[in-house]
Amino acid sequence: MKKSAIIGLITIAICVCFLVSLNADTSSYSNFTEAAKDSREFHVMGYWEKSKGTHYDPQKDANHFSFFMKDQNGVVNKVVYKGTKPQDFERSEKLVLIGEMKTGTFYASKILMKCPSKYNNDLVEVKQDGTAEKYN
Repeated sequence: MKKSAIIGLITIAICVCFLVSLNADTSSYSNFTEAAKDSREFHVMGYWEKSKGTHYDPQKDANHFSFFMKDQNGVVNKVVYKGTKPQDFERSEKLVLIGEMKTGTFYASKILMKCPSKYNNDLVEVKQDGTAEKYN
């Protein structure tokens, strides 16, 4: 192959990659009000509403955990997570929920928790299978 053909193919490949990256879902943090308007997946940041407690009964259904969360705008909404209750949920300072809103309830597929630490701030991702992964 000629050098000009190779350079042309590389240029086309770079342009295609650039166009694909522009169409990628670049989600930022949202709130419950925005999530209620659309049926796609959102990242909602907020705080656990401790006064309303949690509901988790492993004897009845070990994969159903629900609680209320207050988003950054102060809107409180019910959250349902189809998985086991995350370890140290009560100790978390801040929550990031990944999921979608359906009929006034936010259904989370993942829960990220910012846990208090004396030395560093770790985010812990809890997946539906019960595994947890820490992020620095």
